[in-house]
Amino acid sequence: MKFTNLIAVAGLAVLASCSSNSKKETATATDTALAADIKQHIAVLANDSLLGRKPFTVGEEKTIAYIAAQFKKLGLEPGNKGSYYQDVPMVEIKSTAADMQLTGKTAMTIKPGVDFVASTRREVPAINLKNSPLVFAGYGIVAPEYKWNDYAGLDVKGKTVVVLVNDPGFQAPEKFFKGDTMTYYGRWTYKYEEAARQGAAGVLIVHQTEPASYGWQVIQNSFSGSKLYLQQADKHMNRCQVEGWISEDVAKKLLAGAGITEDMRAYARKKNFKAVPLNSEVSLALTTKLKYAMSHNVVATLKGTTTPNEYVLYSAHWDHFGINKPVGNDSIYNGAVDNASGVAAILAIAKKFVAAKEKPKRSIVFLSVTAEEQGLLGSEYYGTHPIYPLNKTVADLNLDALSDFGETTDFSITGKGQNDLDDYVLELTKPMGWTVVGDTKPSSGSYYRSDHFNFAKVGVPAIDLHNGATAVGHDEAWGKAKLKEYNEKRYHQPSDSYTSDMNTMGMAQTADLMFKMGVKLSNETTFPSWKAGSEFKAIRDKAMRK
Repeated sequence: MKFTNLIAVAGLAVLASCSSNSKKETATATDTALAADIKQHIAVLANDSLLGRKPFTVGEEKTIAYIAAQFKKLGLEPGNKGSYYQDVPMVEIKSTAADMQLTGKTAMTIKPGVDFVASTRREVPAINLKNSPLVFAGYGIVAPEYKWNDYAGLDVKGKTVVVLVNDPGFQAPEKFFKGDTMTYYGRWTYKYEEAARQGAAGVLIVHQTEPASYGWQVIQNSFSGSKLYLQQADKHMNRCQVEGWISEDVAKKLLAGAGITEDMRAYARKKNFKAVPLNSEVSLALTTKLKYAMSHNVVATLKGTTTPNEYVLYSAHWDHFGINKPVGNDSIYNGAVDNASGVAAILAIAKKFVAAKEKPKRSIVFLSVTAEEQGLLGSEYYGTHPIYPLNKTVADLNLDALSDFGETTDFSITGKGQNDLDDYVLELTKPMGWTVVGDTKPSSGSYYRSDHFNFAKVGVPAIDLHNGATAVGHDEAWGKAKLKEYNEKRYHQPSDSYTSDMNTMGMAQTADLMFKMGVKLSNETTFPSWKAGSEFKAIRDKAMRK
């Protein structure tokens, strides 16, 4: 999960004018035992001994063993035919790039990890992209419903396309697509997929901080080193030879060589836009190391008392980046917030369900998935290989990257307005006087950036809930500054580490709301639905007719 959608949270500062006594009462409304449990689990999951929790490493073995042991200690049943594990077959590909050579109108040598990052999904020993003509393909989108086709009349076989991140709606002076709300067409994953469908030899996404919603250092950290993919029968030969990113400075030089000196986003939004040859070629050699192995989702179940064949599912990803590029003196990416916090929360929620006097009527499933940071792979695998029937899965309640600066009086629902689960949050928060907002930075595409998306794709109503920015005892500006600091200085960096002064009270707030939602959902006989206009409604409606 990515914090950028929370940075601009503008929840009403309900307590700003209240007395200090009122603030104290609100602060102590949170379950302090829940906060303590969460903190204790984060201390273990974000410890250096787990080596950054990267799949396929000793860190994975220690992480999943800890989670399974906690499930067993609570008395939860193994969730997968007597096992706490679901095997997820993946391939690890470590791509090592040489310098990229640009020839022709724009001739220069650019450095991997500095000016570009590049890798391949193809399961081959080496890639040698040689003298591939570069073409600027705008946003790299084919969207019939928006009457948009950047590849119209373009043959890209053997060529490398240069495309922009996000979609035409971002900060556009007139309405394109969904305006500042990013569609899936704006995601980098889509750019790679579409370039492959078009038959391109390579695809390079232009990094720009605002439309990407993260800085170049995130690209350098997140897209370097080994990468994991779900195994495919064709060994990913259907993908481009090279997938990568280039810096904005490099892109500007390339486009200038083709006479494009104006704002590249505005240029690509023109109604008469056609892909532009950049009068340059790219050559890039990649060598790869391949490793085939099983990673694992961890799953446990609390059996329902009256309708055990209907399921309320909690999800959180356990993985992070392992040992990677050093920053200062630290090279272990512990991911305390992202996402030891989410796993800690579902373990604490599980404890509350077990301790409750009244047991749930429907079954509760606790699912900790692998390889979210590699492209939501563990949840994707579960979505295509469900342990429990999807049309009997009531909802997915996802917990990812919970704020570590204490309680707030506002909350943010990623993709608010998509399904009925929003109404459950509103019902629980209204008596407290808490504000609930949607994506206040919808251009970041947060709805497509955590595991709830893979449940939505298969029709299961899913929600991703977070604390906002109006922290108890502080003004909204303070909370925004905390979120900004995390996004710029800790997100996907070694500094996302556990400290003893970490404030988990806000995490407990969110976890408690999710627990209460689960209790309500587990004792109902109805199923929440997608709201009219959601792209996931038809999938669910069809599944529920079976």
